[in-house]
Amino acid sequence: QVQVVESGGGLVQPGGSLRLSCAASGFTLDGASIGWFRQAPGREREGVSCISRSGGVTYYPESVKGRFTISRDSAKNTVYLQMNSLKPEDTAVYYCAARARYSVYGCLDSRGYDYWGQGTQVTVSS
Repeated sequence: QVQVVESGGGLVQPGGSLRLSCAASGFTLDGASIGWFRQAPGREREGVSCISRSGGVTYYPESVKGRFTISRDSAKNTVYLQMNSLKPEDTAVYYCAARARYSVYGCLDSRGYDYWGQGTQVTVSS
């Protein structure tokens, strides 16, 4: 079965750090573009990072640029999202997604992604 599973969420104080993991089964992450997205109540779904299928090029929106880093460990078939200098506005459910087919949308756009994880809650609060 094709599946992606997120883990690593939790409660952290402002300024703290978390590392999220996205483990894949049923396919190889090296052959797919991988995106991290977040959804907070009353807010639009937002792409926070992605890594391309070709060349491992990474992308970040201005809201997280300089604070979040995406990386891929091919041997473990796992993608990570390192989140530093966390802010209360980063509070959301974070989802990992994968797409193995061409899409007309940029990799920070959730449209076109084929496989989604169940989500992991990140809460930033003092």
